[in-house]
Amino acid sequence: MQQVKIFKSIESELDQLEVEINRWIARLHKKGGKVVKLEGNIAPKSGGGGTGPMSSFSASDVMVIILFEIDIA
Repeated sequence: MQQVKIFKSIESELDQLEVEINRWIARLHKKGGKVVKLEGNIAPKSGGGGTGPMSSFSASDVMVIILFEIDIA
């Protein structure tokens, strides 16, 4: 049966999101499941009020959608 898993985070926390997704995929594989398709999107940046070249923008929302397949018995 195909199912969907959605992960949401912000751009400044991509390292943690990557770890979370990789752990989830490892658990999926242990259960005999497999990833069919993985897609992601980063929302456009909006203006912020920080200082410096990178902090003038707030962190963008990041969404990753995983289509996976697993037998449910």
